[in-house]
Amino acid sequence: MAHDHAADGTDHWHAPLRHVRAAELSTATGQSSGMTRKEAVSGKSVGAEKVWMGEAHVAPGTASANHHHGDSETGIYVVSGRPVFVFARDGEEIRLTPEPGDYVFVPPWTPHREENPGDEEAVVVLARSSQEAIVVNLAPGSLTDL
Repeated sequence: MAHDHAADGTDHWHAPLRHVRAAELSTATGQSSGMTRKEAVSGKSVGAEKVWMGEAHVAPGTASANHHHGDSETGIYVVSGRPVFVFARDGEEIRLTPEPGDYVFVPPWTPHREENPGDEEAVVVLARSSQEAIVVNLAPGSLTDL
């Protein structure tokens, strides 16, 4: 069976899969104080064109800076710990408290922060709709002041 090639001659039917080992994750990506992001699947790491994936670690008793992810949609899967996701709605800070196995969706441009009030590290897997991680850190303080 023959498969079509792209105009540039690329054979998309036989492009190789890429394996990124946990030890190969890079912290050379957008960061916010209070958390560590590790890049796994991206344009830099595997040549991805439409998706960015990685993970974030939030130490016990800490919080990230207020930030947003530009025009990227972000999907979050809670692996471990009890992270809290904070955003503003109608002049009030809203706190989402997912548990391991739960998912959170962050719309584009939405200011938010991650907190970890617990005594164990919180680890989440991140997927973004852009090729690279976009992290725009904002002023400290209440999200309702933004």
